[in-house]
Amino acid sequence: MSFLHFLARHARACLVLGLLAGLALPELAAAMRPWLPHLVALLLFMTALRVGARAALGGLGQARVSLGFVLVLQVALPLLALGILAALDLLAWPLATAVVLMLAAPSVTGSPNFAIMTGHDPAPAMRLLVLGTALFPLTALPVLWLLPQLGGIEAAVQAALRLIVVTLAAVALGFAARRWLLPHPSDAQSRALDGANALALAVIVVGLMSAIGPLARSDPQRLAWWMAAVVAVNFGLQIAGFVVLRRLPGLRSWTVPVSIIAGNRNIALFLIALPPDVTAPLLIFIGCYQVPMYLTPILLKKLHDTARV
Repeated sequence: MSFLHFLARHARACLVLGLLAGLALPELAAAMRPWLPHLVALLLFMTALRVGARAALGGLGQARVSLGFVLVLQVALPLLALGILAALDLLAWPLATAVVLMLAAPSVTGSPNFAIMTGHDPAPAMRLLVLGTALFPLTALPVLWLLPQLGGIEAAVQAALRLIVVTLAAVALGFAARRWLLPHPSDAQSRALDGANALALAVIVVGLMSAIGPLARSDPQRLAWWMAAVVAVNFGLQIAGFVVLRRLPGLRSWTVPVSIIAGNRNIALFLIALPPDVTAPLLIFIGCYQVPMYLTPILLKKLHDTARV
């Protein structure tokens, strides 16, 4: 318990250590690569265990606002990006495919923790995480269908069905474990779960960066280009979301959580749904993507602080 409490207190440092391990231990990262779909499902389970069905479902009181944000973030933005990239004849570009899939994904499981680390209310992030993940198999379907390199409508339906089975099973098991094992967790137990989640995030990022180490040795210039593009996309979406939401009346409490989620999506969920030959080219994007995502609570904290002014 004391070790998990220590991890909960130093969650940001834990994220950074996970990134460094992913870069410094390429053999370990490569060994973890086949297990990434299982680790993604485990993270879903642990998030559901930490939140519990009562808090998750009770947090949907603002369902209309939450649903609106989910539809904008997971349907409107990826379809807009897909249309622009198709018009520019860039859809065959690996970066373009990765960006569209990233925009179609729900919030990363760590978004409520990121909100806490920046000193803001995690409840809006939790609502979007729960609702966005629940609706993800349906909201992702038009994007999977419209991306020609993913195999058309039959492949899209199969991918959506896999997403439904895995996400519902992981979340349901997490809620059941919470009900049976920790129906009324103490503060100490909640902190321990936060520490366990921080550890899980640090572990999975090692595998998610499996494509980075080899590329850094074989073609560092290409890696630098990918990293610059991914950082620009991630932080650009977050900053744009923050600026827009600050100007919308009545949504002040949503500004930081939604802007964090705008740039930080659980693209790794597609590792569950898509075949390895499709996801292999995405691993460079996914590996680079971990850097701005895990550094969000550190590098954008000053921007988030202005939301309280």
